Amino acid sequence: MVLDGFDLTAILPFIAVGFAAQMVDGALGMAFGVISNTLLLSLGVPPAVASAGVHTVETFTTAVSGISHAIHKNVNWKLFLRIAIPGMIGGALGAYVLSNIDAAVAKPFILAYLISIGLYLLWRSRHYPPKEKTPKVVEPLGLAGGFLDAAGGGGWGPVVTSNLLVQGSSPRMTIGTVNTAEFFVTVTISATFIAHLGWEAFTVATVGLLIGGVLAAPFGALLAKRIEAKTLMLLVGIVLTLTSIYGLYRALA
Repeated sequence: MVLDGFDLTAILPFIAVGFAAQMVDGALGMAFGVISNTLLLSLGVPPAVASAGVHTVETFTTAVSGISHAIHKNVNWKLFLRIAIPGMIGGALGAYVLSNIDAAVAKPFILAYLISIGLYLLWRSRHYPPKEKTPKVVEPLGLAGGFLDAAGGGGWGPVVTSNLLVQGSSPRMTIGTVNTAEFFVTVTISATFIAHLGWEAFTVATVGLLIGGVLAAPFGALLAKRIEAKTLMLLVGIVLTLTSIYGLYRALA
């Protein structure tokens, strides 16, 4: 899987995986990690390599995605500060705890909770538009989302995006703001990882994901701007429910 001597046909499947995963993540505010990991494993990439590659790539794709959302005015900067700072703190704590505690024990309970949130969003999308409200519980979401993303291998988008939507936040602004904040959270989580692995983290899979993800990032932000709020909420509910059910199946298998 090293970069030396790879040919174009070897990297194309990973570019396609990165592009597809980032299109969903950029438009709906979640699922890059879940989709990338699942598809990489199905292509025969070892689990450890898949996880390492996805976390490394997200540092770059979230930067491009955040800039794209900012350009399309999808970001609520006040909300951004309220989730980004606690998210970075939670991410640092999660990365530290990961070396001492097995977070897999709590994962089925978290996924069951996210399934219920996904189903609620599906119901709510059929009764749209609700009254948009300024979310009240924000900082704890950022802290929990950052912690789970680091300690559990994912969770920033599903936890933060879905719970802000439940509180009445605008779908478009929620997705753009959560995506933009994710860059800072991901950099915090990945700093130690990159320092330890260095350039060895950049395999053919990683480079392919990076190319595909960066190419897709501007389109995901554009979709979030163009798709109507009701449809966005419906799609978020579908993706959250399906990915959480699949994650719960794998956790219990």
